[in-house]
Amino acid sequence: MSALPVDFHAPAHEVARALIGVTVLVDGVGGRIVETEAYDREDPASHAHAGPTARNAAMFGPPGRVYVYRSYGIHWCMNFVCREEGHGAGVLIRALEPTHGLETMRRRRGVQAPRLLAAGPGRVGQALGVDGGFNGRRLDAPPFLLLPGAPDAPVVVEAGPRIGISKAVEVPWRFGEAGSRFLSRPFPRAAAGRR
Repeated sequence: MSALPVDFHAPAHEVARALIGVTVLVDGVGGRIVETEAYDREDPASHAHAGPTARNAAMFGPPGRVYVYRSYGIHWCMNFVCREEGHGAGVLIRALEPTHGLETMRRRRGVQAPRLLAAGPGRVGQALGVDGGFNGRRLDAPPFLLLPGAPDAPVVVEAGPRIGISKAVEVPWRFGEAGSRFLSRPFPRAAAGRR
């Protein structure tokens, strides 16, 4: 077991912000997290909003675990569970700056450009080889490894509305590293808030 660089007992929006700059590796493949989105049971856009189901059960489990779901029947998307067990909250990993295992990611994704390897939650899942078998796994045990960001290089974090949802669209719970070329989509200049 390894110590986690983020307190996953915290509210989802705090965890989502704190994860920017953290490196996530799955079997040694991954990179720096540059974009996240927070979801909470009280949030109508969250999978947890209607309560526990067979699909979202991992979201209600212990914090510091993985919740994996299939999006549009095509893409596996990876979330990190937070808050206390039974609450139902998580952080969607939207984009990485690839740093480890680029050739493996290129093979899995079928693209060469580093920018396209993990810019978007479906691409993250594919690049890291994550599928439904990872659902409920611990983040502090293999195949996962989370490494803290460099303390001498603080990250400037932008916040803005989440992407691809139809409810609670005004909630500014999408977070990203300011200026990163690896974001799934740039933050709107007028709406983005630097914190």
